[in-house]
Amino acid sequence: MNATLSAVDERLPAARRDFLPALLVLGLALIALLLVGSWSTWLTLTLAGLAMGMIIFIVASGMTLVFGLMDVLNFGHGLFIAIGAYMATTVLGAMGGWTASPSLLANLGAIVPAMIVGMLVAGAIGAVFERVIVRPVYGQHLKQILITMGGLIIGEELIKMIWGPQTLSLPMPEALRGALLLGDAAIEKFRLLALGSGVAVLLLLVWILNRSKLGLLIRAGVEDREMVESLGYRIRHLFVAVFVAGSMLAGLGGVLWGLYQQSVVPQMGAQVNVLIFIVIMIGGLGSTVGCLIGALLVGLMANYTGFLLPKAALFSNIALMVAILLWRPQGVYPVAQPR
Repeated sequence: MNATLSAVDERLPAARRDFLPALLVLGLALIALLLVGSWSTWLTLTLAGLAMGMIIFIVASGMTLVFGLMDVLNFGHGLFIAIGAYMATTVLGAMGGWTASPSLLANLGAIVPAMIVGMLVAGAIGAVFERVIVRPVYGQHLKQILITMGGLIIGEELIKMIWGPQTLSLPMPEALRGALLLGDAAIEKFRLLALGSGVAVLLLLVWILNRSKLGLLIRAGVEDREMVESLGYRIRHLFVAVFVAGSMLAGLGGVLWGLYQQSVVPQMGAQVNVLIFIVIMIGGLGSTVGCLIGALLVGLMANYTGFLLPKAALFSNIALMVAILLWRPQGVYPVAQPR
């Protein structure tokens, strides 16, 4: 059986070593350095943009995972983001003594449970979402778009019933407020947490998809479902696990996004969906590495234009997407679609 899986692994398409898209991130940063002029200001903007990009990557990686491995266009992904953020509001609100403490360990002792609860609840709702809404429309992209968008709207109304329609405050824990000074550059403490979380998610995804037996089975199932099922594995169960994992990543991203905004609203998932689709279009539908490149470009572009040309910040990411798609219409790292 292991020999068979190894043979399948050899048949799987190998990742192309194309470093040009990664150089786009470096090129954008260097151009911004020339335009900003001040090294300290540029460093502050760059680190803020990278942190924002990593949060977007965590949020978008779930949808990238689901589309890349399941060929499902889930416009309801924003619901899991909102669920994660609202669960963080509930958990952190119940741990006010921990979040008000000046101790970083105490603050992390509140944030980590909020992340775990947000991921678990988002994953549980994702399992129901897949069974009730997504499963009947596998392989039908137009219906997937319409029905998952309807699921998002229904989910937003349920959120309003539970937490109310008003904006809820999600204050930053005490020890994560403010910034650290690196020379004349100011680095917000929370953005360092966001950077670390994003790197951890990236490494975990790369390891699972490329180094673990589970990742091999999922990728093999995408390539040749009948062969993998003949080995005794239930591909349906594996794909449900992928959808739940994508929902959990969205829940984790929702916690970080809510803390980043320091407030949550029922429509926040739909609002973040716009950024997600820009990222996955730039990255190439279904590409995890492309998702990372797209998220970093979007985060940096938003911060640079917000400083240099505030009026252009609203459409800068759309302009970035258009420019990249004119260069590479299938995204920076296009992948083969599952059969």
